[in-house]
Amino acid sequence: MSLSLLRDPAALESYARDVSGLRILPDAVARPESGAELAELMRQAAAEKVCVTAAGAQTSTTGASVAQQGWLLSTRAMARIIDIDPARRVARVEPGVLIGDLQRACAPHGLFFAPDPTSEEECTVGGAIACNASGPRTLRYGATRAHVRSLTAVLADGSLFEAHRSGVEKNTVGYQLAHDPVDWFVGSEGTLGIVTEAELALLPVPPQVLGLGVPFPDELHALAFIVAARASAAVAPRCLEYFDAESFSIVRTEMGDASWAPRAGAMVYLEEAGEGEPPLDAWLALAESFGGSAADVRVFDGEQALREARRLRHACPAAMHERTAPYLALGGRRMSTDWAVPFRLAAAALAEARRICDAHHLPPPVVYGHLGNGHPHMNFVARSADEVRAIEQALAEVLRAVLAMGGTVAAEHGIGKIKSKWLPLQADARQLAIMRALKNEFDPEHRLAPGNIL
Repeated sequence: MSLSLLRDPAALESYARDVSGLRILPDAVARPESGAELAELMRQAAAEKVCVTAAGAQTSTTGASVAQQGWLLSTRAMARIIDIDPARRVARVEPGVLIGDLQRACAPHGLFFAPDPTSEEECTVGGAIACNASGPRTLRYGATRAHVRSLTAVLADGSLFEAHRSGVEKNTVGYQLAHDPVDWFVGSEGTLGIVTEAELALLPVPPQVLGLGVPFPDELHALAFIVAARASAAVAPRCLEYFDAESFSIVRTEMGDASWAPRAGAMVYLEEAGEGEPPLDAWLALAESFGGSAADVRVFDGEQALREARRLRHACPAAMHERTAPYLALGGRRMSTDWAVPFRLAAAALAEARRICDAHHLPPPVVYGHLGNGHPHMNFVARSADEVRAIEQALAEVLRAVLAMGGTVAAEHGIGKIKSKWLPLQADARQLAIMRALKNEFDPEHRLAPGNIL
């Protein structure tokens, strides 16, 4: 049975871009509504020797969810929450389920899915698995990988592959990299197979959560506060999010409150979650020891206030997309890094990154992100293809400095197409050969997600 494909130019255009700003028109678009339909489409593609790139909500910042050639396979119609088991604290879902919808379905059971991409109302479970997505709460709970119990994937030839995590606490069977096949697919960006179902671990909702917005005089004081917060026995943050002067300005604009610490050079948003009363006094004392003023601290208490804090955090990437939109037709795009270093080195790494950008005569980047994990996002507005190339030259130098500090070129959004040129900066020839061997085992004709990662 041959399944229908969209080939209308207007329909193809609506799937030609993701959040990265890359525009590549697919040859056709497939929209399966079930795992069985997806498997049949993959068998059809195999028979026709067609390349297939999977996509969810196309929120990739790396170009991973646009089709470099062949078909784009959208999983958005596969959006069933199959089951939530409160006793086992697991949910079984299809890949097109939005993270926000999953959270709302879990809430009546007193449970939640710990990974929290900032764009949870736009990010699908399949996309989160594909790039091992993380977010502010990763500081305490880890990224998506740690919360995937099992998965089912359709391979390039249309066959099914199932992987389940073992419950054993010790395992000495062969090479460690072969112990847990679930990990082969989490973060594989659609290059090994297309996930059709996943079982996800859930956690109890904390009885108390307190959010604080803490302004600081400058970046150095804010980053020193973050390091001290991680070392303190008096507090236990579940997130430590950084905003530089410009991103803090975006937050104030979104709030409609220009009076909030207008002379501050940085802000840290944090959350404390637990059983008892949150240690507000300990947080205020720690903030003041690094130049923060208790009078300037904003408190986000209660579910509605915490949702508002999340919306304010999301205003930063949204503002950068708005600033970039006029330049997409000119070959420009938003450019955002997701490198990371050991968190104690974040201040030195950011200072070096800013120095390099200045030496390349770039406008100062807008910086925000997960500095509790040593992981900032440096954001640039490239107004043309020439500016894209100039920023990439500077970023290559930044990434070399990051790697010299023991860091990584990609901490959150994966490699995709945009960052594949930087993978060899970090992975040596042997590591790349092992990756290619796994790719060849699952996709010997290299028809899945061409251009992603390798």
